[in-house]
Amino acid sequence: MGDAARGVRGAMGAIGRHRERGTMTHEQDWLAERFQESRSRLEALAYRMLGSRGEAEDALQDAWVRLSRAGAGGVANVEGWLTTIVARVCLDQLRARRARPEVPLDADTPEPAVGRADAFDAEHELLMAESVGLALLVVLDSLAPAERVAFVLHDMFALPFDEIAPVVQRTPDAARQLASRARRRIRGASPAGAPDRARQRAVVDAYLAATRSGDLDALLAVLDPDVVLRVDATLLPAGAPREVRGARSVAGRALSFAQLGRFARPALIDGSVGVIVAPAGRLRNVLRLGIADGRITAIEIIAEPSRLRGLDLALLED
Repeated sequence: MGDAARGVRGAMGAIGRHRERGTMTHEQDWLAERFQESRSRLEALAYRMLGSRGEAEDALQDAWVRLSRAGAGGVANVEGWLTTIVARVCLDQLRARRARPEVPLDADTPEPAVGRADAFDAEHELLMAESVGLALLVVLDSLAPAERVAFVLHDMFALPFDEIAPVVQRTPDAARQLASRARRRIRGASPAGAPDRARQRAVVDAYLAATRSGDLDALLAVLDPDVVLRVDATLLPAGAPREVRGARSVAGRALSFAQLGRFARPALIDGSVGVIVAPAGRLRNVLRLGIADGRITAIEIIAEPSRLRGLDLALLED
């Protein structure tokens, strides 16, 4: 169990111990019950804002501390108050995250050993990410903090813009514009390009199905004989070639990464259909594809954080 999750459970456990000792006031008891009634909704809200279960639990813990300090007398609508507080905490966390320098992943660093509780938490976070949509979490992460908060509150939780406005410190009309801008980026819709995207999507779906199943013949059928694979150096051991040519060589390299297929999803990459790989909704790398005549002619695997940040990512309409 993560530290944040233990923190929230510890806070609620302390409430139970106070209740047992008879030191819990009626007001605190009532607030704790209202918090628990709203907790599932608040956790879903914070997770969509932050894309991290641990950070979502942190936001809930912060909201509970503020609620317990404010008391029932200072809160007219507990559920609305908690929604606003959690949203503000998430906005602050998103802004702080953007201000922190990113540390690139070392492809050669082994995964850390985890205990059973940590493994359970990791699996639970993956299930949460898949329930929201791995691709959606990745695209949400590409939005500016205020855009993400406005979109999640309005489009996912149906809050009116006059309630969103104080959270993002804008007017209701400006908050509406934030959500609209986020919506356009997330959907990435372009009617003029729809037929071509449909053909690209069919090729990408066939590529992913072949790699996930380990079907070499199906993979060769979707790769151009002269296909070229280029990989960012951050994903390769020192001295390994960054470029591979030919369908069989590229297919062999693709099948060696088949275990990542569970985390791969089609998405729009700079307006064309490609693939994102996002364990638990955290973008790890992007496959930018060249497609011609129903086959993949080029694959570029992008993993460097600076390059990932420069990509325009959007969801594909099913």
